[in-house]
Amino acid sequence: MSANNAKPSTSIRTPLSRVRGLGSAKAGTSDFFRQRVTAVAMVLLFVPVIVIIMSLLGRNQAGAAQILGSPLVAVIMILFIIASVWHMKIGMQVVLEDYVTDEKTKLAAIIANNFFSAAVGLASIYAIIKLSSGV
Repeated sequence: MSANNAKPSTSIRTPLSRVRGLGSAKAGTSDFFRQRVTAVAMVLLFVPVIVIIMSLLGRNQAGAAQILGSPLVAVIMILFIIASVWHMKIGMQVVLEDYVTDEKTKLAAIIANNFFSAAVGLASIYAIIKLSSGV
């Protein structure tokens, strides 16, 4: 059978995509959904966090520890930290994936983004736990 008699491809993938063996990473929708979920969580937690922060203004460490010593306050702050750090990580990863063209640089930047996000989240949660325990 000659090349002229071959059936036309019914695939919607581009020739370059077929050559590379790439295609959809199948992660865009889940990232979009997760970022919206974290945004909704931050909106719901925003008012209580602002009230907590306003009550902390002008207090020393003992006063802050007293306010953050409440389990409800500490949980609200930790939930806000988790939602905002996760939102930040996803948003930055999308920017890196869309605008960094060199694959090695992109991989290094995504790894750095993951480590940075984890460090910020863990340090923030540690600070809340330390202040709420009064240590």
